[in-house]
Amino acid sequence: MKSTYFVMKEQLTNLYLIRRLAEFQLRISNKNNYLGVVWELINPIMQIAVFWFIFGLALRSNKMMEGVPFIYWLIVGISMWFFINEGVLEGSKSIISKFNQVAKMNFPLSIIPSYVVFSKFYGHLFLLIIVMIICFIGGYHPSIYTLQLLLYLVYALILTNAIALVASTLSILVRDIHLILQALMRMVFFVSSILYLPNNDIVMFVMKLNPIYFLAEGYRAAILHHEWYFITHWHLTIYNIVFVILLYILGSIIHMHFRDRFADFM
Repeated sequence: MKSTYFVMKEQLTNLYLIRRLAEFQLRISNKNNYLGVVWELINPIMQIAVFWFIFGLALRSNKMMEGVPFIYWLIVGISMWFFINEGVLEGSKSIISKFNQVAKMNFPLSIIPSYVVFSKFYGHLFLLIIVMIICFIGGYHPSIYTLQLLLYLVYALILTNAIALVASTLSILVRDIHLILQALMRMVFFVSSILYLPNNDIVMFVMKLNPIYFLAEGYRAAILHHEWYFITHWHLTIYNIVFVILLYILGSIIHMHFRDRFADFM
């Protein structure tokens, strides 16, 4: 628990630094692109169009999902995926790519994956605003239930940061972790409720173990279904809270155990 306390303290005492570095990371990651940070929105929009064409139009003939037109059901459920996927993949290689820049400084190493993840969070917020505007035009207006989005946003941020903390440390030890993570994230994407809902009970049970399922359904409940999802599905809420806490503890322990020896693996 000392490791977890130290990492959490390091994060909280450097919140301002994390925000400033995240803004800098967002600028430099798009500085060579003609459209700059606009690509943070163009890329997910293009992917959503492809998924809608295949899974909505070609396979489902644009049928309703849970009483909602597929396009709205899709864009709300998938909106957080781009942030989590990019945050995890970029965060996993953050320490190994930036360690030499801070190796001779008294720098809080645990915030490196945090600010990389946070830099992706800005794009998610802008995309979510666009999604909500589209849903508003489609007749799905904000309500008191929309407030629960704040809970899911925080959970998505903590979950992504926890995974990035684990993966960024392991990437120092084993360079193949990033490639393994890419394959795992593709599996996580398809074993979730982003694109479909299974009829098989076993598949549904496995799907509910995936935190992305909780987030996708939570977003939909907040924007489309007007339901207090985290209350009506309290067992999933408890499971996902315990999951992210254990993951964060694991990441903190691994990070602190190898932290002083990072230079030996570079």
